[in-house]
Amino acid sequence: MKIKLKLDTTLKYIQFWNSMFNLTPKELKVLVEFINISTYDVICTKADKKAVAATIGFKDPNTLNNYIKKFKDKKAIELIDGSYRIHKLLGRKSRVTVEILPR
Repeated sequence: MKIKLKLDTTLKYIQFWNSMFNLTPKELKVLVEFINISTYDVICTKADKKAVAATIGFKDPNTLNNYIKKFKDKKAIELIDGSYRIHKLLGRKSRVTVEILPR
């Protein structure tokens, strides 16, 4: 049996994988904004924080540091060579096949 899901927005795509990361609805919203603004190679830069803060309505972009720490703790992003990068599953939306094996 094949099941095809139409995950046509970043939010839907991230929600599909969220059971692995356990992000709250607010964390999902913030992460989606970071993904939509970033280059996907590097995420959560100073410029990204300013843009996301403006989009969400935070007066101080540094408020997003709390979210960035939560993303890192929950493994949705990782620190590599001094830069944050999105988890491989959450990066560029590509065709992913999920196979469910019997026990």
